[in-house]
Amino acid sequence: MSSIAPRIGKWPPRSHAATLAARFSETVRIASPTLLFGLRMWGAVSLALYVAFWLELDNPYWAGLSAAIVCQPQLGASLRKGWFRIIGTMVGAVLSVVLIACFPQDRILLLVSWAAWGAACAFGATVLRNFASYSAALAGITSAIIMADLLGAVGGVDANAAFLIAVTRATETCLGVVCAGVVLAATDLGAAPHRLAVQIADLSAAITAGVTATLSSMGCASADTQSVRREFIRSVVALDPVIDQTLGESPALRYYSPVLQSAADGLFSALSGWRAIASTHALSPDETRHEALAILETLPLELRSASQPGAATRWIRDPVALYRSCELTVQRLIALRAETPSLRLLADKGAQTFAGVAHALNGLALLVADPARQIPRRGIKQLRVADWLPALVNAGRAFIAIGTVALFWVVTAWPDGGTAVAFTTIVTLVLAPRAEQAYNAAIGFTTGAFLDVVLAAIVAFAVLPALDIERFAGFSLVLAVCIVPIGAFLAHAKHPRQVGMFTAMTLLFIPILRPGNPMTYDPGTFYNIGLVIVSGAGFGALSYRLLPPLSPAFRTRRLLLLALRDLRDLAMGREKQDWEGLAYGRLSAMPAQATPLQHAQLLVALSAGCEIIQLRQIARLLALSPELDAALMALAEGRCATAIARLSRLDAVLAAVEPPRQVVLRARGSILALSQTLAEHAAYFDTQASA
Repeated sequence: MSSIAPRIGKWPPRSHAATLAARFSETVRIASPTLLFGLRMWGAVSLALYVAFWLELDNPYWAGLSAAIVCQPQLGASLRKGWFRIIGTMVGAVLSVVLIACFPQDRILLLVSWAAWGAACAFGATVLRNFASYSAALAGITSAIIMADLLGAVGGVDANAAFLIAVTRATETCLGVVCAGVVLAATDLGAAPHRLAVQIADLSAAITAGVTATLSSMGCASADTQSVRREFIRSVVALDPVIDQTLGESPALRYYSPVLQSAADGLFSALSGWRAIASTHALSPDETRHEALAILETLPLELRSASQPGAATRWIRDPVALYRSCELTVQRLIALRAETPSLRLLADKGAQTFAGVAHALNGLALLVADPARQIPRRGIKQLRVADWLPALVNAGRAFIAIGTVALFWVVTAWPDGGTAVAFTTIVTLVLAPRAEQAYNAAIGFTTGAFLDVVLAAIVAFAVLPALDIERFAGFSLVLAVCIVPIGAFLAHAKHPRQVGMFTAMTLLFIPILRPGNPMTYDPGTFYNIGLVIVSGAGFGALSYRLLPPLSPAFRTRRLLLLALRDLRDLAMGREKQDWEGLAYGRLSAMPAQATPLQHAQLLVALSAGCEIIQLRQIARLLALSPELDAALMALAEGRCATAIARLSRLDAVLAAVEPPRQVVLRARGSILALSQTLAEHAAYFDTQASA
């Protein structure tokens, strides 16, 4: 035994082996999704190229490019992107034919119109959101690709071939989209609806728990929940792309997209109501505590238990019952007989909060409950433009960049200059909505294009001739060695420059390699195409340096000033259509660099506007419009102290009304809420709105 002991001692301890095994398992777990994405992208590209070769299309690499573009780490994002890519392709193809038909003999007007169309697409790509934005960009890119094929060395037009080339390019693009959809749908079951349901349930339960905790601690020393509410705003904003992925993954939900939008809007409304409830801490502690307990007594047990562990899971299990509880709670709070303005305020804001939570639960029920249940659709999904200036800047940049490269092409008679214009168009349109990240992404895209030229040259002039590959299966394996790791790096990339570089490498590898049947190896043509693509992408990147996007700080200030300007218009009696929707749109458009305080200022502008709208309605009913107009005019002029004083005088007038009807108490509650909001954020409301 003694002789065996030393040998045993040389073996690694079991704990060390277990640690190594755990680390290996964790590495595999982390790397598996990215490698799987690379494999899916390779499968989609290979299938698209195979079908394109089988159909003997003129340029099969466009089908491979489309398949690579459509591939996303999430199934819903891929399917949604593919659908919008088809729409954008069709629009771009039609516009190309129209432009050539309008200017068949005038290349200058044609090129100017081309640049103008690119500017319009950049504008649309900035105004629209998510994959609708991509569709607008693709409409300009498709027209650029078709124009590059139609225009000669100096911009001459082959008008007779316009329709045929447009149909061919659209066919190649749609083929790539369909092939990618088939591969992705066959290898990924998708989880976007479940992921969205979990997020909505978590937020709904957390906001409900926060409101009940605020009511329970009313009148006592408690932790400030202001920072918590501000972080919730960021979380609600982050729902927007997940909703878009869900719509792409489940065609049955597309008809109900307004329900999901209302769910996010409802959470914003709930946060606004919670803020107003928390603001009543400044009132008399004894009085507010008694009134808060009266509000709590109206809440059913399932809502008061939202703070317990596992609440979100229970909400997912039965959202319909919770929806009915919220609706019943709203009815009770609205019908509550209040004796004081503060109690009326708490009841009304509680009703607003739980009405917002009910909207969220309605969306949750759509995602997880019985599909046969009839859920109201609640109108149509609305386009909310928070600020037009970024779209105008991006449109101007696209027009100048596309026009400049087109002019250089005509003057120098650069062979394949049309392709350079096309890739300048790609960079200036696709990256425009990324705002401050666009320049880094464009630099990464140009770097990736250059690396792709090197990689494609190795494959085209070293690997393929050496292996003497004649069958598609062998060629596909070579593609796998290139595309799978690049796709995995793309799925793992976080920094804009890395994302841009690996995006370019996945997208441009096939167009640079330009596989054919049979393969041709012409170094002169290959390097000319590579130079054209890199130059076009490089000039697109340069355009972001010469005419940079608006900075996050500037855009944040503009959004705050625009909200303040609209609020002052509302105070002066000018009607604002969909005031709440406009405010929600601006909350969603706030840059990621915006501080929690700036998010909160947009939320208080929303709350102040809602109080003004309600006060005007009640003032007309009570014939007190002149007194209210005087107070609101001071607010419109940026004089919060004067506005608060005049609101106090109006409150005294209402206090003298006998007997104190509920409508009077509701007006006094709105005055109380508006006065508190103005006092807490006087620095913001007194700002000179000059956006």
